[in-house]
Amino acid sequence: MIGRLKALIPQRHPLRLWWHHLKAFLAAVLYRFPARKLTVVGITGTDGKTTTVGMVAHILLKTGHTAGSASTTYFQIGNERKENMTHQTSMSPFVLQRFLRKLVSRGSTHAVVEMSSHGLVQGRVSYTFPSVSAITNTALEHLDYHGSMEQYRKDKGKIFLMLRGRGTMILNAADESYKMYQKIPTREMLTYGNCDADFWLSDISLHATGSSALLHAGSEEPLTLTLSVPGSFNLDNALCAIACCSSLGVPVSRSVEALQDFRSPPGRLEPIEEGQNFSVFVDFTVSLQAYIKTLSTLRSVVGEHGRVLVLCGSCGNRMKEKRPEVGRIASELADVVVVTEDETYGEDPHKVLEEVWAGVQQNKCEAKKIFSRREAIAWILREAKEGDAVVLCGMGPYTSFSTLKGPVPWNEAEIAREILRTLQSTSP
Repeated sequence: MIGRLKALIPQRHPLRLWWHHLKAFLAAVLYRFPARKLTVVGITGTDGKTTTVGMVAHILLKTGHTAGSASTTYFQIGNERKENMTHQTSMSPFVLQRFLRKLVSRGSTHAVVEMSSHGLVQGRVSYTFPSVSAITNTALEHLDYHGSMEQYRKDKGKIFLMLRGRGTMILNAADESYKMYQKIPTREMLTYGNCDADFWLSDISLHATGSSALLHAGSEEPLTLTLSVPGSFNLDNALCAIACCSSLGVPVSRSVEALQDFRSPPGRLEPIEEGQNFSVFVDFTVSLQAYIKTLSTLRSVVGEHGRVLVLCGSCGNRMKEKRPEVGRIASELADVVVVTEDETYGEDPHKVLEEVWAGVQQNKCEAKKIFSRREAIAWILREAKEGDAVVLCGMGPYTSFSTLKGPVPWNEAEIAREILRTLQSTSP
């Protein structure tokens, strides 16, 4: 009955939004407004939110702060992590407020919270009272909910309105959203991204297991920023994290030092090593921008002699117009493309697969359709040769897989390891 009633009310109908905001208020009351006793950093963006949350929390912990974080992937208090079993950035306000209360009871002073556009519109992150609000980037995604890029960016911008003019905005000066957000009144604004920003990079070097660059911060001498995670986009995430921590009083040099041993959250360009002579990564690549960044990164890793192999798809009941674009981007940037099933969320996965496949330009790559995701992973790993790079996109760190028959246990990283071990044991 409730499900049928909800289906009759549009997602952004005032009645539905009122109900979401009421629940957020009740959750804050129930847990006695815990965020008032914390310094909260809120982070949003199309891509990179989870990694940037992890970086900020890592820096704070390494520099002597008592901190915790809430993200799509996990909840963290100090050095203890617990998987976010919902896999939702837009988690229930009761889940979030309960976690913040737990941080307070454990003596934490800082909280880093990942905030999605849905959560901002629906008020799920209301009453978190951030002192610092940051954005990683904005790109084509979730238009099935927001309707247009302009509205999507306005909705993301709600994170800066939560500062109430008294906190610090961290803006990506290289993103198209910058001009819109810089007009929002606030006590302090820090920027990163291009050479006119407060924090920017030069002399970027990328390799399979990490990246490095010279970090410029105001009038200070440039510092060498070294990450043990690959991808130029992770250098951008690091800039955002360093800017966040700088606004909290952490010296830039301490942040740079802390990030040297940062490891990506599970499922974020996670390397899979079983002694094979090619690179394998599991990545929560979903948006079109993420596909471009991930595949471009792997192209730079393999150089002229290796190939990029990508496993891709698209989940059901989400932004249908991007499906052929996933296929197109994959075929333009990879040498081998395997299109496979993804989470259904109630939609026919065969239909979704065909819509992704329709965008694949088969004259530009070797392309293959394999419906079973496990079989597709096995095929692409058998196909890889020395010096290649394989990326399994879409599922990331999820431990369950939504099918039409219901959720099934799933761990993409472990499945890849199991297949690689089998290949190693049967190879001549």
